[in-house]
Amino acid sequence: MQQHEESTHYGLLAEFESPDDLLAAAKETFAAGYRKIDAYSPMPVHGLGEAIGFPRTRLPWLVFAFGLLGAITGYSLCYWVSAIDYPLNIAGKPLHSGPMFIPVTFELTILFAALSSAFGMFIANGLPQPYHPVFNAPNFARASQDRFFLSIEAEDPQFDREKTEEFLRGLNPHEVVEVEK
Repeated sequence: MQQHEESTHYGLLAEFESPDDLLAAAKETFAAGYRKIDAYSPMPVHGLGEAIGFPRTRLPWLVFAFGLLGAITGYSLCYWVSAIDYPLNIAGKPLHSGPMFIPVTFELTILFAALSSAFGMFIANGLPQPYHPVFNAPNFARASQDRFFLSIEAEDPQFDREKTEEFLRGLNPHEVVEVEK
């Protein structure tokens, strides 16, 4: 019966009033051995991702690769049209002229890089996510306004309802609530 009861709980959510409090709590939580943790903030908090153990993303490499693909595509498109598919010799100018291809090459580089960063971010963040258990927590709507939250999931190997709640209360949060699935 205990196992079934724990499976209905998502975890615990602690509410903090400042980004510095959240960052300090995140560092202590990770140092205490918790690994299934997440933080919610209305603004970026420098160092928060590292504090809760998020690995560095490969998104910059993806954006670079797609930007390079966009540059190659743009230049190849211009070359194909100007020199192969529809060559027009105007005033004796060469059919292949690199400076003439720069605007299209630049624009396709930016287009491919921007689209890959947008789609890559959506995929990496698991968006769109119309429902998450923490949405039901009291005061969680303020996570997009002026409050900062730290959650520890019940699936964490170190999670024990009473001990984890006691640990979170020791971090001096404004409030600690239980989150249902």
